[in-house]
Amino acid sequence: MRFKSLLAAEHIQLLHNVIVPISRLTGGGGGASSTSHSDSIGAGSTIYLDPTVVRISSRGGAGSRVDGGNGGRSGGEGAEGIACFAELMAVDGIFLEHKIESIAGNVIVFDIDLVLFRTALAATLQSLGGGGGSDKSAPLHNSGDDARNDSFRSSLESNAQFRSSSFFVVMKLAKRSGMPCLCLDASCANGTFDVHHAVPVRILRAEEWQHHLPPVVNTPDVQLEFQLDRPLRPVIERMKSISPIIYIDGSMNGELVLRIDNDAVSIRTYYDKLIPRVEEEEEASDHDDGGAAVGRPKKKCTLKVDSKKLLASLQWQSSMARGSVGSYIICMIENEMMVVHVMLNPEDLGFFTYYIPVHYLSRDVMDF
Repeated sequence: MRFKSLLAAEHIQLLHNVIVPISRLTGGGGGASSTSHSDSIGAGSTIYLDPTVVRISSRGGAGSRVDGGNGGRSGGEGAEGIACFAELMAVDGIFLEHKIESIAGNVIVFDIDLVLFRTALAATLQSLGGGGGSDKSAPLHNSGDDARNDSFRSSLESNAQFRSSSFFVVMKLAKRSGMPCLCLDASCANGTFDVHHAVPVRILRAEEWQHHLPPVVNTPDVQLEFQLDRPLRPVIERMKSISPIIYIDGSMNGELVLRIDNDAVSIRTYYDKLIPRVEEEEEASDHDDGGAAVGRPKKKCTLKVDSKKLLASLQWQSSMARGSVGSYIICMIENEMMVVHVMLNPEDLGFFTYYIPVHYLSRDVMDF
């Protein structure tokens, strides 16, 4: 089994942008002692690698440790029941170049603590950002793979994007003190510094990935696309301080209403001129009707959602760098699920999707 890839600083930044909000769903961030590794690795996150894509599957609230990057609170606070699934293109995507080999059809699957991975990515970015003026002749941590890294670097120096970058990072699977780890080896192109990080992982059988696939849901009743200049998070954050429950009314007319109704207060926030997204088969059916769909009542849907869960699925709106997301879609499935689908920029680079459980609502409550 072998995995090794080359990334420039912008690829590390992209990966960090995606990992940060997902890692906040789970606990993790265990200490560096070997006795804590087995507990820390099983923090509800699994990564799938093959020659074309990188997939990340995470379950909210699966970990129990304190996330130091979240103000000392549990990283999975309010996120129980949420699932998140990300898919990133490997070829012409987040890697300049990569090699992957395994007896399972070149597929590698492993559990990882995303909080520790996030910390390693952040430290690597800090090193790359401040490494230009430093003159460190010795690595901070001796990975023992210097010769192999030099060979890998030499084989890729013909890459135009590599030549234009002052820094590069080799990401690979390797053993450290007998433990499998996902390693980040950052270097300056002129050899003035090396920084190495190792995040413990638990290697799984490739067929175990079937247990980490995203939930299977019915076709959404309502799908509305938002532009980035109309974020939901600030509104949800204010509503969360007032009520633990938020009602969401959506219509394929391009309208969405967020509301709170209780004994103390009634609040409504309206979004209009949203872009309805129609499934291809439904669009084809309407076309076959010869225009009969014109004038037909537009679909509506009402969901009852925990405000904490909804806010947890929107953390990316505050943590991701500007320009890294293209748009996002809110999908509503009556009495089943709310889905937040986020498309990266450019769109063919990949996506990540949140699946948020909802409360049951009787039919009379859904009429709005």
